[in-house]
Amino acid sequence: MALWTKTQNLQGEALQQIRALYGEHFPIEVRHFLAPWIEEKINDINPDNQQHEHFAHNLFTSFLQELETKASTFVTEELFLSKLKLAEAAKMFRQRYCQNPLSLFRIIKHCLDTEMRLIHEGEVMGLGIMPTGVVADITAVEIMQQLELFRSRTQMTSEDLRKLEQEQESFALHYHECNKLNAHLTHLQGSPQNPQNVEAEKRIRKQKEMFDQVLNQKVASLMQLQMALADKLKETVTHLSTLQSRILDDELIRWKRDQQLAGNGAKFNSNLDTIQEWCESLAEIIWLNRQQIKEADRLKQKLGINPPGTPDILPNLSVQVTQLLSSLVTSTFIIEKQPPQVMKTNTRFTSTVRLLVGVKLNVNMNPPVVKVTINSESQANALLKNDKIGKGEASGEILNNTGTMEYHQATRQLSVSFRNMQLKKIKRAEKKGTESVMDEKFSLLFSSQFSIGGGELVFQVWTLSLPVVVIVHGNQEPHAWATVTWDNAFSEPGRVPFAVPEKVSWVQVAEALNIKFTAATGRPLSEDNLRFLAEKAFRAQHTDYNSLSLSWSQFCKEPLPERNFTFWEWFYAVMKLTREHLKGPWMDGLIMGFVRKRQAEEMLSSCASGTFLLRFSDSEPGGVTIAWVGGESSEVFMLQPFTSKDFTIRSLADRISDLPHLVNLYPDICKVTAFSKYYTPFTENQPTSNNGYVKPLLVTHIPGMGGQPGSNINSYPNTPQTMFQPQSPDTASVMSDPVSYPYGPGDMDYNEFMSNLPAFDEVNVDQLPGGLNFFDLMSQYQNSQT
Repeated sequence: MALWTKTQNLQGEALQQIRALYGEHFPIEVRHFLAPWIEEKINDINPDNQQHEHFAHNLFTSFLQELETKASTFVTEELFLSKLKLAEAAKMFRQRYCQNPLSLFRIIKHCLDTEMRLIHEGEVMGLGIMPTGVVADITAVEIMQQLELFRSRTQMTSEDLRKLEQEQESFALHYHECNKLNAHLTHLQGSPQNPQNVEAEKRIRKQKEMFDQVLNQKVASLMQLQMALADKLKETVTHLSTLQSRILDDELIRWKRDQQLAGNGAKFNSNLDTIQEWCESLAEIIWLNRQQIKEADRLKQKLGINPPGTPDILPNLSVQVTQLLSSLVTSTFIIEKQPPQVMKTNTRFTSTVRLLVGVKLNVNMNPPVVKVTINSESQANALLKNDKIGKGEASGEILNNTGTMEYHQATRQLSVSFRNMQLKKIKRAEKKGTESVMDEKFSLLFSSQFSIGGGELVFQVWTLSLPVVVIVHGNQEPHAWATVTWDNAFSEPGRVPFAVPEKVSWVQVAEALNIKFTAATGRPLSEDNLRFLAEKAFRAQHTDYNSLSLSWSQFCKEPLPERNFTFWEWFYAVMKLTREHLKGPWMDGLIMGFVRKRQAEEMLSSCASGTFLLRFSDSEPGGVTIAWVGGESSEVFMLQPFTSKDFTIRSLADRISDLPHLVNLYPDICKVTAFSKYYTPFTENQPTSNNGYVKPLLVTHIPGMGGQPGSNINSYPNTPQTMFQPQSPDTASVMSDPVSYPYGPGDMDYNEFMSNLPAFDEVNVDQLPGGLNFFDLMSQYQNSQT
């Protein structure tokens, strides 16, 4: 692989060093376009050997010829800037290194040596060749180089404009002198025709002929200068338009898309400061070219001479460059920090808006006021079609919805942060079919108005936030996040607000779920995890899920088979539980999580007694159950799922520690090794609290499994019971009332339970006192045992 090819694949700090290595002394474009020639020829010369001086002169001549030949091959408009850059480099090299070419080759040799060193260091560190991210850095270099080239061109046209003005002033002086001669001739023609007057008339006519000739030459020269200047300005405006499109339509749109994906949890390496630097340079260059076009037009009108058959392009150029400036200003009014996409009424929220070109255009001298309103989907659609903000139209009421943009000296940013906005009211559209309020999307509209150039240009700017779902209660949050997640992941650029596809491929869905889960829990989903999710989402087993498409209804509308919740509700509950209570064990790989009950039984059936694993419950959203193998028959048991409410009382690790029959985490990891760092520290002889009471300790216990108080109770092994143990060892263990009734659908019924209580073998259930319930019964049984 060629050296330059490897160099382009460097990344991070190494690439930054390459960017710093090249500059005006040796432009990176020369290195790029002459890479094969440089790498072949430069090795033949030793810049530190003076005996190579004659060879260096010949090589220098060959180098310039190669450079100019390469530049001449760039005939397309896309390569115009590169052609100019190479031509300028050849001119610079000839002026600077003609007498001492060894100096140039010493610079080139240093560049090549540095490239080789950085590549070697990257290979030693195992970085390999990773083009990802390199493209962005190369793009930044290219854009900055183009901006520098436009600055240079703008400076050149400024000099051309000054030369035109000087030539026009010289023409005006000659024209004035010619008029004086004409007046003198007219006077002599009206005077007596004596020899003296005749001689004077001949002399003046000769002078006038000379002046006429000079004036004709100056007029031709002025016409040529005017047309050349107009052509240069037109060319600059054309290429400025191309560069601006690249910055706004590619780089800024990409930033906005990355910001939207960050709403789903994707990593967001914001390069907004870099984009601002580009936009500020664009604004400055466009403004200067606009002023030059106006000045060129003024000089043209002042001269009052138009070349026959040549259209005047300056008025049209003035319109084009003003449109460029307008597009730049309106496109760079952006939301730097988006408002929350799931927004609850009467809840404070924040957002930040920034104008990327405000400082260069002196907008900060009269800071504009920004207003925030909330719009429905139809209003956002109408706004994008008409490009006009309807007065008084809003779909709700927002408190603290106005702010003044401020210039921050340290960051060079013109922005306004809304820190205390609050949505008080919301006006909803009529629902259709199965739509709910959590399907309805709104958007916050940020709008402002300001002028530049002493009021010469007035801009009305606005921007819409990412779609927002408004809720009034926390139980609406899961479905609202489904709407937001689907929109963030699958919306397309330039869409009609806020259209999204009804179906998307499972590959896209899996990527979105993985991003979401990784951001929430710190560890990505495995291929097995995603296969499990695919099976659940499609409600069936397939050999190739990647060839299937998942619908919005399957995602979050249709309940799972034999369940009263959807796929998204199950996934969201698991993600929330893991983020809030299981993040550490999940990141350590201690929670298998995404595994079917039958699969867990098969995995454990061949393991040693006491082996257990943790899986997310299929029947309880946001529940995690412990499956373990035990007993002489290697029976697999499933503990009733623990939920977020349970873990607020006692953590998962502590509950596992409480249960002595749980020995090894599947396949054979000692549970102490796996979970001990998550145990809650416990001190045996803890003093009493300030109020004199002894503080109890909650302990998880499964009756009938041994090792805990109350183990003489022959209870169903699937059921955990919460125990209170006083922290004084001299105090007797006391069973408390369970937090909740442990039996659910599908577990042992009441009569079956009663038949397993030996103390109540002779009790007729039908003859129990009317008010007696299960817990009263259990209490009586405990009293009979003490």
